[in-house]
Amino acid sequence: MTMKRRMFLKGSLAAGTVGVAVGAGLLTPGSVLAAWPKAAMEAKTVDDALKGVGMSGFAQSDDIKIKAPDIAENGAVVPVTVSTSMTGVTNMAIVIAKNGTPLSSTYDLGKGAQAYISTRVKMGKTSDVMAIVKAGGKVLANKKEVKVTIGGCGG
Repeated sequence: MTMKRRMFLKGSLAAGTVGVAVGAGLLTPGSVLAAWPKAAMEAKTVDDALKGVGMSGFAQSDDIKIKAPDIAENGAVVPVTVSTSMTGVTNMAIVIAKNGTPLSSTYDLGKGAQAYISTRVKMGKTSDVMAIVKAGGKVLANKKEVKVTIGGCGG
């Protein structure tokens, strides 16, 4: 009985705190929830996906480093790390070229943030993993092929 009371009190305190913060204007949906680039996330081609996030028309750059396995045993969970030593990086994105919806994720980086992201992506089949970086007004990209033995997008 004591544990249920404690859980109730903790939950009430947390809800009350959030309510006060929202009422005071400290928390707004735009600052709490992630932005959703709907057109980009539903795009069926790499070009359309990148247009949707304002990163189209890229040039190849070996300054972007992609760390991913050469062969992914399970396409449902493929670790990918993207980094670059370029200065002025404002945005980064990961695209899986042959997925049904190629845009995996996008990142807006704050001023002075290190251009380094590490995540796990789903891959339906063998494909190029593309890293796109926006720095100094330029859009640059690099890619690495990852062979998938068991599909992760319904395969």
